Amino acid sequence: MKFSFFHLMPFTGLVNEPRDWPVSNRDFDAAQAREHYRAYVEAMIHAERCEFDWVGCNEHHFSPYGLMANCNVIAGALVYPTSRIKIAMMGNLVPLNNPIRVAEEYAMIDCMSGGRLIAGLMRGIPHEYIAYNIPPDESWERQREAVQLILKAWTEPEPFGWEGKHFQFRQVSIWPKPFQKPHPPLVISATTPESAKFAAEMRATMGMVLIADLNQAKECIRVYRETAKANGWEPSPENILIGMHTVIAETDEIAKREMEKARSYFDRVLMGGPRTAGRLVLQKTRYYQDEANRERWQGRLAKREAATIDDQIAGGMIFCGSPESVVGQIKRVHAELGNGVFNFTMKVGNLPDEVVRKGMELFRDRVRPHVKDL
Repeated sequence: MKFSFFHLMPFTGLVNEPRDWPVSNRDFDAAQAREHYRAYVEAMIHAERCEFDWVGCNEHHFSPYGLMANCNVIAGALVYPTSRIKIAMMGNLVPLNNPIRVAEEYAMIDCMSGGRLIAGLMRGIPHEYIAYNIPPDESWERQREAVQLILKAWTEPEPFGWEGKHFQFRQVSIWPKPFQKPHPPLVISATTPESAKFAAEMRATMGMVLIADLNQAKECIRVYRETAKANGWEPSPENILIGMHTVIAETDEIAKREMEKARSYFDRVLMGGPRTAGRLVLQKTRYYQDEANRERWQGRLAKREAATIDDQIAGGMIFCGSPESVVGQIKRVHAELGNGVFNFTMKVGNLPDEVVRKGMELFRDRVRPHVKDL
């Protein structure tokens, strides 16, 4: 079993509950952001000392939900203070960005780290398309074309031209190329059957986050495995990544109390603007290719927000409790889903950084020894 320490880099301390999109930045405090970045990067470096296998970064825009507008900048800050941990970019939103730039920057990170890059090539959640003025209806086409272009840029030994529907380049010949051959391992989000199918077609690890129903997760995994088989390959457990909001404390009571406060900030403040943008996208576009997936997305968020902490623990939506309780929760979800990677978001909402760090160390000392051999 592999474990990833994932960080959203949220902006904390906001009193107002934003409901508009984009979220006004009138309350942004640069001095506070400076302290956030320092504390968050230090926590991500500390993940190696806490025996995590991966440290995860991602990309979000126009919201206090996440301050990591360019996750590659954070990856660069992690390369040299660490030596063993995989740098898991989960990741660049390739439909919104220049795919050649993504290919180049990922190759830089892979070379600088000596081959420790996990390359996330993500589609992004609905509100990102409003932020970057990209038609959400084009998201699937753009992602497929961008991934194909990036893979060719990494593996083609001679200059080539690219004349696609969404991206055109007269000549491509990137320097550097990746350290890992033929290219770094891929991660693609797979929280719906349609995205699980795409991840399998690209021979990428499937990633699922904010699970609201283990049965829906099982369905995505089934589609992923069947599609992989139809495309001539067999996924291993390590090709299935499950992301969980995670709070580990000395007792169940402390962990639940901290999670309740942190989840309130996450739902009320951090999700306010993105929730509004998501509704706009879903009402007016075909971001999802069929109505069932549209309803699944809306139902997933509503179900999570309506559930109590105990409901979420019982439903396999979060990990929360003492080390001993979390060991049991990990074993249960793994037995249900057969995954080989857990991706822990331990900075949930405005959870204090000292609580996060304590949880990381409890994971190392009292959780990991009991689950590392699953």
